[in-house]
Amino acid sequence: MFETEIPLQEMIMRLLAASGLALLLGLERELRGKAAGLRSHMMVSLGAAAFIMIGLDILFATSEGDANAMIDPTRIVQGVVGGIGFLGAGSIIQSRGNIQGITTGASIWTVGAVGVACGIGNLALAGTVTLLALIITVVLGWFERKVLPSD
Repeated sequence: MFETEIPLQEMIMRLLAASGLALLLGLERELRGKAAGLRSHMMVSLGAAAFIMIGLDILFATSEGDANAMIDPTRIVQGVVGGIGFLGAGSIIQSRGNIQGITTGASIWTVGAVGVACGIGNLALAGTVTLLALIITVVLGWFERKVLPSD
């Protein structure tokens, strides 16, 4: 069996948290009929959590051996953020001067951060980001539709 510094139960908890918190944000997009909904958000967050845990595992493994072999985990975060940014940009559509999908793109980018927070074990940060993102998308979305005049 593969040995790791992160116990199996902890890994499962982090991955479930990443998936579950992203489910909440993806559900809001799904209910609005957006292309990137429930499953997309969950997969992005799950993948981000997995990548950061892989990086942490490599960091732990190399720290026990050759000190020159150590890696910088922030570079893994950088790669995850870049890849998720690409997915988010793909959800933005420009058609006849009208731009759509910016909130969905931002939501995808945010669930990536939720996944990274879960991956490093900072569930309080992940939960807080999820709560604030839900307030922004649901409450402010309602406010924009009901209170602010549309063009």
